[in-house]
Formats: sequence, C-alpha cells, structure tokens
Amino acid sequence: MAMTTATTTDSYEPTERTVPTRSRDRASYDRALVHSILDEAYVCHLGFVRDGAPVVLPTLYGRIGDRLYVHGSTGSRPLRMAGSRMAGSAEEAPGLPVCLTVTHVDGLVLAKSAFHHSMNYRSVVVHGTARQVTDPEELRTALDALVDQVVPGRADDSRRANAKELAATAVLRLDLDEVSAKLRTGGPNDDPEDATLPHWSGVVPVRKTYGTPIPADDLDPSIALPAYLTTD
Repeated sequence: MAMTTATTTDSYEPTERTVPTRSRDRASYDRALVHSILDEAYVCHLGFVRDGAPVVLPTLYGRIGDRLYVHGSTGSRPLRMAGSRMAGSAEEAPGLPVCLTVTHVDGLVLAKSAFHHSMNYRSVVVHGTARQVTDPEELRTALDALVDQVVPGRADDSRRANAKELAATAVLRLDLDEVSAKLRTGGPNDDPEDATLPHWSGVVPVRKTYGTPIPADDLDPSIALPAYLTTD
C-alpha cells in the first residue's frame, strides 16, 4: 500500500490558499486540531472544476494519518476525471485538483442586532490533487477506514467487499499537505450602543445525537446489539 508522504510536525505549513482573507485570527494549522475536526465527521463536500464550471459533491470520507480517502463509484465524474495509472506504467495518474471541506456547527449565536448574528463552528479546508486508489491492498484499507469513519469498529464486524464489489467501488486519495482549520467560539459581539435593547441574546448550542438502533426485519434475535452501537 502506498504510504503518506506528509511530515510529522505539529502544524501544517500555511500557504496562499490556506490563509483566509477574512477573520485570519480564527484560522489554525495545528495538526491535532485539524485531525480532531475531521475525525468527528464523515460527510465532506468535494469541489472541482468540470468543463469550466465548479461542481461540489457531498460524499463520505475516512482518514488514515495525513491522508483522506473519499468514497465514489467507478462511474462518478470525479473518479473519471482523476483517472488511474495505466497498467504496467510507473507514472502516476495526473489526478484531479480539488478542494475538500468539512464543517461542524456548534451553536447559533443570536445578537441584539441582525447584523451581528453568527454561528460557532469548526471547519477544515483541504486543497490538493486527488488520485484514484488502484493498489488492491490500499483500496481494502481505504474501504475499512471509510466504514469505521462512520461507525468506529464496524469494519471488523461486517463482511469485507468481495472482488465484484471492489470492482464497482472507487476511492480517491487526497494527502493532507495544504490544509487549514477555522473556528469560532464564544457569544455575540454586540455593539455597545445595542447593549440595552430589549432583545434576548446568547448562544443556542447545536449537538449531534443518535437514536436507538432499529434491528433489520430479518435479524436473528439472538444477535445482540454491538457494543460500539450502545450509548452507555
């Protein structure tokens, strides 16, 4: 399996594309923070240019070290555009320039004035070149990562993809080389002259919750709920 080439420093190096033009004080390049934001989610938005026009697609991803694996199908547009290495060729496919984003909304910030309403959030933006995974071992590892990103522990508790299923599934590889996080915390930033206005202000927390798992109609009653699905 091809290994990531990213460095192991504590921070990612800022670049022209990863330094925001607004609210630069909210940007962070801390590697641990970036990883924590990515690890808490499993849906990303993948942006690229097709026929001169921007396209943004929601899809699933998984992280292994400083590398993201993005789910797709063999007929999807980004997979066709990313290409694959020709059989017997030592040259790597040219790949597809992409921008990948992940966002958590942590709170709705309600100010005295409409202008100062905001959100508390954590986000990651990744720029780079996505390439199709062609090595069979890396593909299997990537698919395990995708499954475990959604439900940690599920890959070992399910049948792995067979040869036919692998042939119908495609994965893009994107290294975390050009990446940044951005976040907002805290309450509203009202203007001093608005402090006495008779309007409620503060933060409405937003949290992700899961309901009680519902067994399949044909599930054997003797099969217990896995520990990774319990909420205790």
